[in-house]
Amino acid sequence: MAAVYDRRRKEKAGRLSHEGHRPPLQGTPRFLAVALLFLFASISLPICAQTAATDAVEPMAKVTLHVAKASLTAEIAATASQEERGLMYRPKMADNDAMIFLLPKVTTATFWMKNTLIPLSVAFIDKDGVILEIHDMKPLDETITRSDSDKVAYALETNLHWFSLNGVKPGDKIDPAPGTLGAPLP
Repeated sequence: MAAVYDRRRKEKAGRLSHEGHRPPLQGTPRFLAVALLFLFASISLPICAQTAATDAVEPMAKVTLHVAKASLTAEIAATASQEERGLMYRPKMADNDAMIFLLPKVTTATFWMKNTLIPLSVAFIDKDGVILEIHDMKPLDETITRSDSDKVAYALETNLHWFSLNGVKPGDKIDPAPGTLGAPLP
């Protein structure tokens, strides 16, 4: 009887919740803290992701490349982070700009256009600087573009149709040879 009496007295005093275990406001600060933490995370994560999309990975060296009768200025993607980032998030590229990828070894190359906003053409190049094949790629297309050859040492990305507009075709050689920019493993 004493336990029932004490409980009733506490309920009347407003010290127990409807469950009879805690005062009504005891769990509220914890709930508010969790709710505020969730709100902060939901606001800050998209901002962090957006910031990551616009941050430069690291400055890339540039080189002037000559192929057939044309020249272009290419950024050199020599590190893994530069290669991974490539031309992602860029809204445009000058007509005669490009990016050359120094692949880690001679192999079949695979590229995709995830987060790449501009249409591109890619030339797969052997270790001697000879263009093996050229492919066109669509913006934001996550379909893999795979080389037919397993002798690819370098890849050169340009604006869409740059190669055809400049009379560049498979069999043409890049000068200086990409091997002078950083040699891939055999």
